[in-house]
Amino acid sequence: MADLPVTTHVHRAGSWTGPAAARIALTYEDRYFRRKRLDPEGAAPFVAAFDHTVSLNAGDAIELPGGGWAEIAAAPEALLAVTSKDLTRLAWHIGNRHTPCQIEADRLLIQRDPVIGHMLEHLGATLTEVTEPFTPEGGAYGTGRTHSHEHGHTAHSHDHAHSHD
Repeated sequence: MADLPVTTHVHRAGSWTGPAAARIALTYEDRYFRRKRLDPEGAAPFVAAFDHTVSLNAGDAIELPGGGWAEIAAAPEALLAVTSKDLTRLAWHIGNRHTPCQIEADRLLIQRDPVIGHMLEHLGATLTEVTEPFTPEGGAYGTGRTHSHEHGHTAHSHDHAHSHD
């Protein structure tokens, strides 16, 4: 990676203009990083290196080392489509377990997880395995991740412990 050009700039969806020169399709997990080699469609490989770990969303863009934009896209991945007469209740149980969830009018999408899947079936859900782009809701403050106890605290850094009893 040492011989590749480096970029350090992310632009959130809606803050960049013009056509993208390239596209980078990444899964939900792959869109969370601090330093990574990226191989965009339509541009040469480069290294994205940020001051801190970032959570990229579909529609964000990374500034290409030679100029222009590489638009971030959500890559298809293995998911569970959750349907039920009571999606609100199921969404509550999913959120209570800090599980990333894409909320749609007639279904919920979560990453394939046999434990969460079993719990949802026990609660009356119908599960269908699908392979689709995954764009779950952001954290409680509108951005960030909901797993691993990352609560979107970007203005400060400290360790804190809490229980989910």
